[in-house]
Amino acid sequence: MSDQTAAPAKGSRGKRAAAKPKAKAKAAAPNQAAPKPAAPRPEPAPRAPAFDPAAMSGDQRAQVEKLSMNLARAALTAQGAIAEMALRQADRPAALSPDPFHVAPALTEVMGRLAAQPDRMMRAQADLFSQYLDLWQATTRRMGGETPEPVVSPAKGDKRFNDPDWADNPVFDVMKQSYLLTANWLNGLVSGVEGVEPMEKRRVEFFMKMLTDAFSPSNFLASNPQALREVMSTGGESLVKGMDNFVSDLARGGGQLAIAQTDYEMFKIGENVATAPGKVVFRNEIIELLQFSPTTEKVCEIPLLIFPPWINKFYILDLRPENSMIRWLADQGITVFVASWVNPDATLSAKTFEDYMRQGIYEGTQAVMDQCGVEQVNTVGYCIGGTLLSSTLAHMAAKKDNRIASATFFAAQQDFSEAGDLLLFANEDWLTELERKMDEGGGVLSGQTMADTFNALRSNDLIWSFFVNNYLMGKEPKPFDLLFWNSDQTRMPKTLHMFYLRNFYGENKLAKGELVLDGVKLDLGKVKTPIYVQSSKEDHIAPARSVFKGAKLFGGPVTFTLAGSGHIAGVINAPVANKYQHWTLDGLPETLEAWQSAAVEAPGSWWPHWARWLKAKSGKQVPARDPAKGKFKPLGDAPGEYVKVRS
Repeated sequence: MSDQTAAPAKGSRGKRAAAKPKAKAKAAAPNQAAPKPAAPRPEPAPRAPAFDPAAMSGDQRAQVEKLSMNLARAALTAQGAIAEMALRQADRPAALSPDPFHVAPALTEVMGRLAAQPDRMMRAQADLFSQYLDLWQATTRRMGGETPEPVVSPAKGDKRFNDPDWADNPVFDVMKQSYLLTANWLNGLVSGVEGVEPMEKRRVEFFMKMLTDAFSPSNFLASNPQALREVMSTGGESLVKGMDNFVSDLARGGGQLAIAQTDYEMFKIGENVATAPGKVVFRNEIIELLQFSPTTEKVCEIPLLIFPPWINKFYILDLRPENSMIRWLADQGITVFVASWVNPDATLSAKTFEDYMRQGIYEGTQAVMDQCGVEQVNTVGYCIGGTLLSSTLAHMAAKKDNRIASATFFAAQQDFSEAGDLLLFANEDWLTELERKMDEGGGVLSGQTMADTFNALRSNDLIWSFFVNNYLMGKEPKPFDLLFWNSDQTRMPKTLHMFYLRNFYGENKLAKGELVLDGVKLDLGKVKTPIYVQSSKEDHIAPARSVFKGAKLFGGPVTFTLAGSGHIAGVINAPVANKYQHWTLDGLPETLEAWQSAAVEAPGSWWPHWARWLKAKSGKQVPARDPAKGKFKPLGDAPGEYVKVRS
């Protein structure tokens, strides 16, 4: 070798040290401890062997190939469906609006207010950072073998994180807690802003809740442990099935995603839902009048006519024999009639609120009185049907018409000042969008649009849970009669629907005494008819506070009852189920809170309490009435034809 090659490299500390002669170790000074020997270096961890496809068994290779093929198939199916959806929407650019909820102006105002409060933003950011520090410390302790308490936990009733891996697996646990910290922080930031008009603030709060719900890690395949297990255990077949479900839902929605909530083929109206025996005894453009067969030898003289909401079908009152309110009332000796509303098409687009009052309430009650040979009828109004009934009662009071002996309201509102999150859809931008949709649909609003609106109010339960089940897990939704009914929405005539939204939700005219129907100015204070009002503690459509405020508007005796659960389960709660509870109290104090503080709680259904009240206003006992032997010749068997028209 040359000298240049043999010389140590200038930058090589190791080679220079090797060229120097070794220095002799110095003797330790007196009273000086000898240096400790250096600790031995730990052995490097063995390096994982490189992946070698040739080392895989035949079964392993087959599984990988199956997974790869199924992932590719799922991706192609999804791409094709999305492309077709885009083509279908291409001629309707308004359908691709980047702000379908018209929340941008309100969001801009809220963000502007936040920007104008830098000290508040600084405190909020510091608080979020502090919580994240707590999460990182807890995660570090957990990785060290400790079991620290979670920094944040899902709210009671939040089912998104029920899978054990969300708590047992540290990776998914930190994903969950990170999401909850951020979502809670964002929602709290918006709800705490000051100086914004209350309805605008509520609109942003609602949108922010929808947004944070949508970004939950449970809604994504890569961050959902249950969905990942399903993909691996099925070799990707679950994802293929999920994309097939996605395509089917797009087809069923005509190019818009209509997520299936149940097995729609499992239920047949008149066969396994809506099966209470009876006859159609009257029909006009708006209603079919159903009279149900008695189950007792004697019945109360004054019959009962129920007006359900025309947004839904009447058979929420008759899903199954064991929870059928119609059958239960018949067993109590009540002659039961129900108005089955038409599912309107474009030919009825000009029908008005007054038309529904005249052809629904007036003609319906007259037909019942004629059929039974009586001068009065008891009535029930459920939800929007109750709003129509209360308006008609005020109209009748002005005309001195006393045909209604009593009125019961299920989850119905007269005062809309605190009407829940549906108020958010009553601003003028949203109403203009609805009018455009109805014009596109020939003057009616599609049932799917109504369903989407109600589903958005409970998106985790009615949208995202099915998104995960149907698409990420590739499973079919379970048969559930309530969700079958929930999806069976009716269309809305444009004139009727816009009047309702503007005059009730928008301007609250009935409560203010400003509503005019058929030239009559309505005053609920002139209604002296005995009233029974049912509300539900957890109702998000007709909140109990809103229902209570409406109850105080009537001028006669009012009995108010609060039931457990929500808008549907709070009403449809057969006594045999022994579920929930209810509260009762004589009189109406100034506020709902005052009423609740004095009310008496009782277990189970409120139906028996109502039945005692109703029977006291139903007259003497008379022989049971056969629907086929009244004044009117039967037009067919219950449940009739109107209820079978799908949207």
